Amino acid sequence: MADRTAKIDFYRHHLGEEEQKSVLRCLQGLFLTTGDQVARFEAEFSRYTGLPYSVGLNSCTAALHLALLALNIGPGDEVVTTPMTFIATATAILHTGARPVFADVEPDTGLLAPEAVAAAVTPATKAILPVHLYGSMCDMRRLRAIADAHDLKIIEDCAHCVEGVRDGVRPGELSDAACYSFYATKNLTSGEGGALSCRDKALAAQVRLLRQHGMSKEAADRYHGAYRHWDMLECGWKYNMDNIHASILLPQLPRIEERWQRRADLYALYAATLEGVPGVRLTGIPGNTKSAFHLFTVLVDADRRDHVLDALSGQGIGVAVNYRAIHLLQYLRRELGHAPGDFPRAEEIGDRTISLPFWIGMGQEEIDIVASCLRRLCR
Repeated sequence: MADRTAKIDFYRHHLGEEEQKSVLRCLQGLFLTTGDQVARFEAEFSRYTGLPYSVGLNSCTAALHLALLALNIGPGDEVVTTPMTFIATATAILHTGARPVFADVEPDTGLLAPEAVAAAVTPATKAILPVHLYGSMCDMRRLRAIADAHDLKIIEDCAHCVEGVRDGVRPGELSDAACYSFYATKNLTSGEGGALSCRDKALAAQVRLLRQHGMSKEAADRYHGAYRHWDMLECGWKYNMDNIHASILLPQLPRIEERWQRRADLYALYAATLEGVPGVRLTGIPGNTKSAFHLFTVLVDADRRDHVLDALSGQGIGVAVNYRAIHLLQYLRRELGHAPGDFPRAEEIGDRTISLPFWIGMGQEEIDIVASCLRRLCR
């Protein structure tokens, strides 16, 4: 076995020769900003998701923000979401002038609990923003029923879940919009990037308009043919995806399922190796679910969690926390008035969770080293 202090990175990307060639072709072309490569990515991504409209953006945060705006969510409105997520889920709501209203999560999975969502709905509620966590989807059938009962919109945060399926439902099938991330550590990555996919042509058109300052013509449209003056139709943002990032994504699309299978096999190997390690519990995956297997997270005793994090890091093992319950972070606590105990299930997970190294090039040797360290630290 390799040295137990050998460095095991938290994540390593899987980009290679095909992505390099694709970027080089882009650099040899005329357009580096939003153009034909982005349009091709949008079309191919829609074919994969099964949703007819996709808009390439520079982050999932942008997708969430523009989805909310395009659905007319704004000041005075409330959006029910989860405290077990990255801060962007909440800040996208705040950027519209609306208020995030947190609901607690399921204790085994960390996913937004439908019964807690139903209890959080008020006359001011306009939307539900579920987060598919670690690769597992929320119970979209139950959330759809709640939304229908109260005439609410649903925007899905799919940053962890391009490939997921639950109860025969894929992201975006039961919602108004699905928002994706292509951040550096994601299963489908371009370093930075995102997309919004939906079934509503008008919604997609509005997001497309807002992603580039609200201008009536984007750069590629202004270039082709005789010059035509453009207009500013809305007050938009600079959220567009460019051809360079799209060129990194394009070669990955045909290999999504192949790479998913490699992560599924790695997850099963990890789980089997950690079985029986005292004081370590895996985060649950709901039944009838195809997880995207984005992260490998475990739970340890809260009073030992930070010690375990430090010790693993000291052994050269990359770790992260996904996530501390965000309602207790300083800014959100101050702005929204939350206190410890408000969402005890999310807080317990936030105090106990550790994300371990997980990338498709890992093998049994690296997993054995991680498991050996956890066995010593958690006994």
